[in-house]
Amino acid sequence: MEKTAVDLTERISETGVSCRFCGLPLSHSFADLGTTPLCESYLEADALNRMEPFYPLHAFVCEGCLLVQLDDYVGPEHIFTEYAYFSSYADSWLAHARKYVTAMQSERGIDTDSFVIELASNDGYLLQYFVEDEIPCLGIEPAANVAEVAVDKGVPTRVEFFNEDTAQVLAREGMKADLVLGNNVLAQVPNLNSFVRGMKIILKDDGFITMEFPHLMRLMDENQFDTIYHEHFGYFSLLATKNIFAAHGLRLFDVEELSTHGGSVRIYACHNEDSRPETRRLSELIELELNRGFDRMETYAGFAEQVRETKRKLLSFLIAARREGKSIVGYGAPGKGNTLLNYCGIGRDFIDYTVDRNPYKQGMYLPGSRIPIYDPDRIRETRPDYVLILPWNFKDEIMDQMQDIRSWGGKFVVPIPETRVFE
Repeated sequence: MEKTAVDLTERISETGVSCRFCGLPLSHSFADLGTTPLCESYLEADALNRMEPFYPLHAFVCEGCLLVQLDDYVGPEHIFTEYAYFSSYADSWLAHARKYVTAMQSERGIDTDSFVIELASNDGYLLQYFVEDEIPCLGIEPAANVAEVAVDKGVPTRVEFFNEDTAQVLAREGMKADLVLGNNVLAQVPNLNSFVRGMKIILKDDGFITMEFPHLMRLMDENQFDTIYHEHFGYFSLLATKNIFAAHGLRLFDVEELSTHGGSVRIYACHNEDSRPETRRLSELIELELNRGFDRMETYAGFAEQVRETKRKLLSFLIAARREGKSIVGYGAPGKGNTLLNYCGIGRDFIDYTVDRNPYKQGMYLPGSRIPIYDPDRIRETRPDYVLILPWNFKDEIMDQMQDIRSWGGKFVVPIPETRVFE
């Protein structure tokens, strides 16, 4: 029997789950995606007959600070110590990183006398461009297998989790930064307060911070529920982010809206004492969120039904296509794809296989759904009727790379914000 809102509130109160920023008990559901395995826990063939752990995937919104978040059912050391995500396999993401590095130099004064620190620097996808331009930098990356690739590129990298303790060590070593940056890391921090305090510690008096993360407003507008997974502990509006940074002596002074990851923001922050003026685009985006009601609990209440309807539409398409005898494969093995497949109950009964450019994933199986992962050439060999693009945020890049499927009448399918077929 489906739980009522009262039942849910009682369960959360009993378990003592509290907001990772302000500490209030979490009792308001945002989206319940059932139970799923960790989205980057790909399986080798010899693991297919063994038990696979599943964890609740249930996002809540805090009634105090309105931060949308998951409970940390699994600690970050379990998720990120050995990681399967390598940023450099997406050409458009590399172009985004190169553009950022150029802009920091031409628009923000970063030069060869500056020092740059990136938090969660992954495989050196971005810092490699600072290295090329002879700008001193350091990456902090908890996944040893990923950091090794960065080091091979000549990117100085420390293998550790970043928090205020790490920051104190760096500061004592004289490693304070003119620019502290992090792309898609703020969501992956369970101890949010320690992380933000740490950024303040390693930031020079006249330095600045940039953080990129998917914008909660866009997530809700476009039903991007598949970006909710255990590796992402928090989901941020600009209003919530401003309050979190302010609580630790940091002030937002600018923001950019980006198309990456289905709609992101890049915030700029500095010390409270810094005299940088607040830009008009920051005040306008804050005003937009206020007008849209992101400071009111009722704004968040309807998202769960949007999620359920997106699931129904995708399953309706897949069932109809299979009944017509059509073959369907996937493209990509991203974390968001595993949330989508597991929440919708999609396995090899619908999807024959998926492909990925990352050799680390090829020959393995998707968690939960057990769908095999191959090299992209497999699609040209088997000529499927439909290719379901799981990393939909890269759909244009993927459709360009795989445009020859049209030679046999193949079509692309994108599941988010709703199921669409591209002829």
